[in-house]
Amino acid sequence: MASGLLRALRRDLFTDAFAYRPLPPMRTDGALARRLPEQIRPMAAHAPHAAVGLVAFVVVVLGGMDGWGFWFSAPLPSLFLGLIAGIPVLMTLMRPIGAFWTVVASTSVLAVLDPGYMTWPWTPSSFLAYLTVLAVVAIRTGPRVSAWMWVITVGLGAVMVTVLGRGQPLNVFNMVVVSAFVLLAISVRHIRVEAEQEVTAQQEVTAVERDRRTLLEERTTIARELHDVVAHHMSVVAIQAEAAPYRVKNPPPELEAAFVTIRENAVAALTELRRVLGVVRSADYEAPDAPQPTLAALDGLLANVREAGLSVEKTVTGAVRELPQGVELSAYRIIQEALSNTLRHAPGARAGVEVSYVLGGLGVRVVNDPPTGEVRPSTGAGHGITGMRERVAMLEGEMTAGETSGGGYEVAVFIPVRNLPAEDAA
Repeated sequence: MASGLLRALRRDLFTDAFAYRPLPPMRTDGALARRLPEQIRPMAAHAPHAAVGLVAFVVVVLGGMDGWGFWFSAPLPSLFLGLIAGIPVLMTLMRPIGAFWTVVASTSVLAVLDPGYMTWPWTPSSFLAYLTVLAVVAIRTGPRVSAWMWVITVGLGAVMVTVLGRGQPLNVFNMVVVSAFVLLAISVRHIRVEAEQEVTAQQEVTAVERDRRTLLEERTTIARELHDVVAHHMSVVAIQAEAAPYRVKNPPPELEAAFVTIRENAVAALTELRRVLGVVRSADYEAPDAPQPTLAALDGLLANVREAGLSVEKTVTGAVRELPQGVELSAYRIIQEALSNTLRHAPGARAGVEVSYVLGGLGVRVVNDPPTGEVRPSTGAGHGITGMRERVAMLEGEMTAGETSGGGYEVAVFIPVRNLPAEDAA
């Protein structure tokens, strides 16, 4: 443990101690900075630099009063003492760790040069300079460096009293106590900021994982629903391929072999489909007893929604025709989710459902008015739109969702449908 502490001390306070680390400008997007006029706001970024420079100036002035009187009686010695105390303060802007070691050395020098007319070993100027350097370096580094600096401060005071003590009034205790409070306050602030950053980062990671999990769950749901549709068609293909040779008198062997191959491929595809579905199916999943809904069941859905308190009207345009079951199932689920969102987020609003049968596919539009305010909207996870987009993307369609100019919400979907073969269309 001792060797580990020594390595940490060497890394924090000795390795590249005098490396050039300029103090970066302060951010100007805070609450206080935003209140400043536009002309002054860019200058606020250098407020920390100005504050350190002001403290350095005060330290130089105090240093001139420490030992040989005021500036007018002995200007050169006063300037010399003031610069010894003030230079470490300015160094914190460029070389923070080096500034700490410099202020330790300047404190020792001033303790030797000071004749002892005032407090000792820290003169007023060196006391202010030392605390300023500790504070700035602690802000720029962290709690561990703050602890090292405080330990060294205690040791410095003990050494100076033991080696250089001459019976003067001692302020070692004052320095130890005041520096402890200053460094503790800065360390607590550091710990709080780091904790807030960790919480923010964790929340971002959690949000990403939640969205990813929701996306996977929605895709799994879609796979389960489409299984019944695809499995039905593959079963029909297999049965028709097996029965087709018996509908033709004396079929050629090549035709019988072709139908056998079709049936085998259909059965193999159905087996693989069920195997894949078993991978994505949860342990508690139960296959639905009823067939998957289509647009033919849309009136029943709207009736249930009206019973729940939502006033909804349906409009159908174009020539109604039978579409692939996957398209009708997805359109039904999109309308269902959009109306559920209206019930949750816009209570009391009126909604409209428009189904458009066009030449190249199917258009679906669900729009609702703003909430009336009589009932408070519920806060949901907001994953319904994600599920809609997944269904539309699966069918290579297009979708838009957003607020309307009147304060309501609109979901518009277009699902392309390829033209069916002539015999299927018949």
